[in-house]
Amino acid sequence: MATHDTKFKLNTGAEIPAVGFGTWQDKDAQEGAVAEALKAGYTHIDTARIYGTEPAVGAAIKKSGIPRSKIFITTKLWNNAHHPDDVEPALDASLADLGTDYVDLYLMHWPVAFGRGDNMFPKNDEGKVINGDTDFVDTWKAMEKTFKKGKAKAIGISNFSRKETERLLKETEVVPAAHQIEMHPYLQQNEAAEWFRSKGIHVQQYSPFGNQNEIYSKGQNMGKLIDDPTLVEIGKKYNKNGAQVALAWGIAQGHSVLPKSKTPSRIKDNLEGDFKLEKEGLEKIKGVDKGMRFNDPSANFGWNFYIGEDGKVE
Repeated sequence: MATHDTKFKLNTGAEIPAVGFGTWQDKDAQEGAVAEALKAGYTHIDTARIYGTEPAVGAAIKKSGIPRSKIFITTKLWNNAHHPDDVEPALDASLADLGTDYVDLYLMHWPVAFGRGDNMFPKNDEGKVINGDTDFVDTWKAMEKTFKKGKAKAIGISNFSRKETERLLKETEVVPAAHQIEMHPYLQQNEAAEWFRSKGIHVQQYSPFGNQNEIYSKGQNMGKLIDDPTLVEIGKKYNKNGAQVALAWGIAQGHSVLPKSKTPSRIKDNLEGDFKLEKEGLEKIKGVDKGMRFNDPSANFGWNFYIGEDGKVE
């Protein structure tokens, strides 16, 4: 089964490779992992200020010798820099660490603002996060300026509800080019995906393997999504594994997918998740949807995320 090199078009006209390499967690292993990913053929790298992996991504890209123009880089604005005066300096700091003068996509990581300052997670005496008073609409307007200056070739959002996005669309000028959310065969969110598509917003899937990530306590007392019998069975037809089928499912929806790994063989395998699933397989995968969301930090972030969305437990 041939591996494709699928790309999708953003509302800016730019192309985004369907399979991106995620760099969340394992900070010290990331330079080697990104180097391995570039060697395997990835051209889309996803990082964020909070991951602490921007310097590793920048170093790996530089050492690879691959021209900057051939690599699609995404990074994200963290919650402590939502104040309009902090947005461009935060992007400048990310650009410096990445060793580039622009990013292909700059996302607002969450709709919530934390208190201003260098502390990524400012907390009060009771250990609760200190929230800032900046409205995400104002943060977005500051991001629009970075887009107009060319420091961000596209801007987007992450972890927004449709209601929050609707407000953003009404009150601002630039339509987000992308929305990065948790999405996988156990949390398919078909209605939401269709809604974002109808607004011209490209959907990106983080945690495309669902509860494969040990950090998600909610998914630990159940079988792993990538071992789901339906996915494994479908994979046999294509000589693919359950993880590759989960990625191909996302790509078939028109979404980019962001798997992460530090194991060379898995890094390569994930890139081979870009293959065409036939209609029969896609229909079967509809049946495994559990509406199960593994990532909801509402209690720790001082903001009620995902209101009205699938998998939200009130």
